[in-house]
Amino acid sequence: MQSTASRRVVITGLGAITPSGNDVDSLWKSVVDGHSAIGVLEGEEFTDLAVRIGGQVKDFDAEAVLPRALARRLSPVQHWAIAAGGQALAQAGIARPDAGTARSGAAAGAQTDEADELPWDRSRVAVIAATGSGPVDSMQNATRSLVDGGPRSVPLTLAIHGAPDSAAALLSQRFDFRGPGQGVSATCASGAIGLGEGMRRIRHGYADAVLVVGMEDCLNPVNLASNANMRALAAGFEGDPTHASRPFDKDRNGFVMSQGAAAILLESEESAAARGASVLAELAGFGAASDAHHPTNPHPEGRGAASAVTQALADAGLGADDIDHINAHATGTPAGDAAELKAFESALGETAHSIPISATKSSTGHLLGASGVVEAIIAIRTMAEQRLPPTLNLGDPEFDGWDIVAGQARTSGDSINTVLSTSFGFGGHNGAIILRRPH
Repeated sequence: MQSTASRRVVITGLGAITPSGNDVDSLWKSVVDGHSAIGVLEGEEFTDLAVRIGGQVKDFDAEAVLPRALARRLSPVQHWAIAAGGQALAQAGIARPDAGTARSGAAAGAQTDEADELPWDRSRVAVIAATGSGPVDSMQNATRSLVDGGPRSVPLTLAIHGAPDSAAALLSQRFDFRGPGQGVSATCASGAIGLGEGMRRIRHGYADAVLVVGMEDCLNPVNLASNANMRALAAGFEGDPTHASRPFDKDRNGFVMSQGAAAILLESEESAAARGASVLAELAGFGAASDAHHPTNPHPEGRGAASAVTQALADAGLGADDIDHINAHATGTPAGDAAELKAFESALGETAHSIPISATKSSTGHLLGASGVVEAIIAIRTMAEQRLPPTLNLGDPEFDGWDIVAGQARTSGDSINTVLSTSFGFGGHNGAIILRRPH
């Protein structure tokens, strides 16, 4: 039997609820076709904000996924996390086909068994909810209730469903997964780090499968105002918000905030083979590091980012020449984009300049803690379709000598077998993962 310390970790299921689409196929088509999901924010609460653009999830019916009573108690971000998780499990053949779409049966959060038969011991299936902030709207709404109506008006469910890790508990209960359920929070690197920690659980024998769900919804007046006051958000594009996210462009002036959730099911290669599962990709390498530099600005030389990439390469047993494509973090902040390219130079050497780079936040917006999972899904589809997604709005590149896929998708023939995906965040959090095409 293969040593658990060297078990390969594969991906067998994907799910997504995003501004670019409410399933993986819609997300991929929107991104690869060069469509922008950014618009003027709908809702009276956004009227007086300095920045009123973002990527909103639309046409999602929570009551098609959850019973009405539970849907009303949970935050939208939890609705999306449960739906995305159900999609991933359904694709993997673990849950019923309607697990992430329409249901009329028992509630998530109650003891249910949406996964009737499992190829694993239920105590060896873990759930990780990766998020920077969790269901922040629940605390904001409860605070308003306290001010307006006094202590008895505060929902008792706040203590249960108001924490960042609560989606992991909800998913564990819904699918009767009895391994560890936890939250992973590292601002905008949360998704990548959640995937890496899930990989390690399987690789070292602590789990046979891990459902990783990236989720975020900071698209509210409080969080938007805070980020706008820091001058972190792209501004001045209300006339045509689709032009606002401009990674690597001279006119970039900040990121565009989006909301949503995405899910990836990880399992050991031997498990997938034993049950005849279709393998979508291998999660081959992971690295994480801190800048230890500044609350918001990245280290100017990309110190932590370079370390994360270097670790991921070593973890996968690969060199710079083995990387065929990069899905960059690339939020469109002046300091962030510059530091990321310096990190690539440091970790990959001169080879970095010949590797095609896509910055897909120009299409989806920045889903913060969910972005690492969303972009891992895009990387997997990039390898499957052999099409490199475009970087939008790159009309006047600031950085010479880089192969940034701009304007429209690029067909690669059959050359994209390994993708590096990077995620960095406030506080100096850095995560990098390496995905490989099945072989």
